[in-house]
Amino acid sequence: MTQVIVPIYNAPQATERCLRALARHTDAQTPVVLINDASSDPEVAAILQDVPRDWHVIDNDKNIGFVGSANLGLAITAPDDAVLLNADTEVTEGWLPALEACLASDPTIASTSPLTNHGEIASIPTFCQCNPYPEDPNLWARACREASHSDHASDHPPDWTDVPTTIGFCMLIRRRALDAVGFFDEAAFGRGYGEENDWCQRAIGHGFRHVLCDRAFVAHEGGASFGPLGLGPGGEAMAILRERYPRYEADVARFIEEDPLAERRQRIVELYRKTTHNRQP
Repeated sequence: MTQVIVPIYNAPQATERCLRALARHTDAQTPVVLINDASSDPEVAAILQDVPRDWHVIDNDKNIGFVGSANLGLAITAPDDAVLLNADTEVTEGWLPALEACLASDPTIASTSPLTNHGEIASIPTFCQCNPYPEDPNLWARACREASHSDHASDHPPDWTDVPTTIGFCMLIRRRALDAVGFFDEAAFGRGYGEENDWCQRAIGHGFRHVLCDRAFVAHEGGASFGPLGLGPGGEAMAILRERYPRYEADVARFIEEDPLAERRQRIVELYRKTTHNRQP
């Protein structure tokens, strides 16, 4: 079984959009854990009172940050696999079954992330850039599914693209990998950024791999929830990653230069544009 974990801090509009999409596009039998990290905006509490009754809502007494909230969720959801989902995302049709199928295809896959508009190496249509938030994320999800159907024969397993790290905005994590590697390093990465990169590198050291699931799409606003706390990439977090994994930056640079998903991304973009063109009056 897979459980979904959503750490939440303020950003009520983004949070409400996220939770509505989650309820609409996720099987009702999927356990969902919402962690309100002591949000100061009273609208968040009101939103959490209106979620499905069987969702588990946790209210932190004090703010412990994204990494602490994520680790709390990962502990609560044991022994299941878990999706770590940012509150400024919007899931789409078929998102979780696609991620689960990807993880199930190879027991050495420790984590997988979907494609998105704002997700660094998982970004589409423009690679490694913050693309505009899509008007209809489900059109991108449909294009991802159609591209996979046309490019993969049904009797052959997909050739997933290995990456140095998956992306924390939406990350399905295998429990067996968590048991082997441990949780995110809260002491080193504090309130956020860099923790998933570190975890992925640790998992690689244990013989696991990480892949992008190009059959799924999840929209991502970026920085709407924990971003206002002043968290951001680079700085101390990157210094820790450089010290711990001297080859990490070179591995990321090599992946970007080779861009192994370029053809697939172009196929998805073509299908998306075809769909949007056909929808025009």
